[in-house]
Amino acid sequence: MAPPPSASMPLGQRMMHLVQTLQYGWFVGHVMLLLCAFRYGLSYITFNFYTRWARYSYRTAFVAAAATYGIVVYKAYRARARAGSRHQGGPLSLIGDENVQYLAMALVWLFAPQMPLALLPFMVYSVFHVATYTRNNLIPTLQPPTQSTPTGTSPSGRPSTKSSPLADTIGKFVKEYYDASMTLVASLEILLWFRVLLSAILFTKFSWILLAVYTVFIRSRYSQSSFVQGAIGEGVARVDALVAGQSTPPAVRQGWHTVKGLARQATDATDINRYIGGQQPGMKKAQ
Repeated sequence: MAPPPSASMPLGQRMMHLVQTLQYGWFVGHVMLLLCAFRYGLSYITFNFYTRWARYSYRTAFVAAAATYGIVVYKAYRARARAGSRHQGGPLSLIGDENVQYLAMALVWLFAPQMPLALLPFMVYSVFHVATYTRNNLIPTLQPPTQSTPTGTSPSGRPSTKSSPLADTIGKFVKEYYDASMTLVASLEILLWFRVLLSAILFTKFSWILLAVYTVFIRSRYSQSSFVQGAIGEGVARVDALVAGQSTPPAVRQGWHTVKGLARQATDATDINRYIGGQQPGMKKAQ
């Protein structure tokens, strides 16, 4: 993330310098996503989710999501190009990029039938992205850190600076709730898969195509996210405990073991690392 403008510049120049960056557009996209999701949420809880404003808010939220992830993908491509990288990556490498995956899913949800649960993971990410950008860029631009008194020095002997109390509060919030929120995102994404599966069982329009696309997405997330792995592992352990009870019919127990075996075989067969040299992708959060 780029540093904020120099504190020696006037406020107007600092703001102009800030808003002219792609990163600011990324920030505005996340803010727009949260506002549209909130507006759609109001319609949803009042059972007006198919009104004109509800549909507009829902679609605009995913337009904003696609824009934010598109900016990140573009910046990553441009950075590699400037570094003179000869290998921008083939199709498999591109598919393995988390931000490309979320960009693709944002576009899928944009044109797919409404599924409110699909908004929630993007909302959680946006909360943390907005908070981080506000702490690292927006607050220092509006209120540059002040230099402490001469007696207050850093271990290196240089005068220390005092950051904004609001920035410190935001930093504590991000640090304290990040892991729990990423676990929540993983659980929501898995729950969403079952929601899409239910639509496919009911033969909702385009549901089987959506199920296939989202299954590929979840498989990729499982490869890259320790939070998704943990959520799935915890869910499997709970079902194991349920079917291990003496009251469980043997047919149900056998069926569950069969499902687990098939899922394990499918996971091994679709391991993308087998086809791109066996390298484990880095587990990073989507931007």
